[in-house]
Amino acid sequence: MGDGGDGRWAAHVRPMWPRAETWLTEEGRTPKGAARARTLFETHLPELVPVLDRLAPQLERPGADTVLTLAAARAFFAGCTQSGAPGTLVRNYDFTPDDCEGTVVRSHFLRPVIGMQEAGWGLLDGMNDAGLAVSLTFGGRLVHGPGFAFPLLLRYVLETCDTVGQALEKLAPIPVAVPQNITLVDAERAVTAYLGPDIPLTLAPDACAANHQHLPVPAEQERATRTGARLAAVRAAGPDVSALLRPPLHKGTYDDGLGTVYTAHYEPVAGRVTYHWPDGTDWPQSFASFEAGERRVTLG
Repeated sequence: MGDGGDGRWAAHVRPMWPRAETWLTEEGRTPKGAARARTLFETHLPELVPVLDRLAPQLERPGADTVLTLAAARAFFAGCTQSGAPGTLVRNYDFTPDDCEGTVVRSHFLRPVIGMQEAGWGLLDGMNDAGLAVSLTFGGRLVHGPGFAFPLLLRYVLETCDTVGQALEKLAPIPVAVPQNITLVDAERAVTAYLGPDIPLTLAPDACAANHQHLPVPAEQERATRTGARLAAVRAAGPDVSALLRPPLHKGTYDDGLGTVYTAHYEPVAGRVTYHWPDGTDWPQSFASFEAGERRVTLG
């Protein structure tokens, strides 16, 4: 993908446009909503403004710049489990497979970044050349407010930060649209932070996350998502890929949109990530050796 200027990024994203248009809120489809999204972007993510202005015209679609701000996006809710320790981050991404972009990218918008792309140029998880890695999970509470969809904020911290501390400082004042948990690791530190439209950035007790935050989980939600059971399991296992590839952490509930799509193991100090599936398929990628191609796996 490089810096997005050679046409490869646009050629990949343009066919996704019918889906991308559905991301916008009703307000985001209005001139007022578009202006508000642009102002939020310029205020909170100023370093990425030149990148946005370079990418959006390539899509040759009305409203592309508003869509790419991810500041006027409809709420979406996923599953996921993740765990970190200094120098390592593991995660399961749980969602509807047909609605997951499923694209690993190596980009150089502001600096080298590798990650699982979503929403055009956002990331579900990723790492940068400074040895920082991040991933997200849904925070479990059905609240929504003005702010950014979190895949873009993962992109932002990886493009602009070297350490966990810098990333937390950058994230703290940024408004977010829905509750999200973010796990961040560098060579010396690993943390999980809770964020949401109704709470300040709050550090979790450890560098593990499932799909709840600071509040008790209602019994019905636990039955549906097993978030408490998964958090207990990932805490007991630590950042262990083999544990994420089997129940209860690996979920086969694809019919309800919460099946595990992939497992990722980031080693950001080494600049290396490996994507795993229970059928034995692995896909290693790194800054030193990034291989274009594809992997086909059977889910469920």
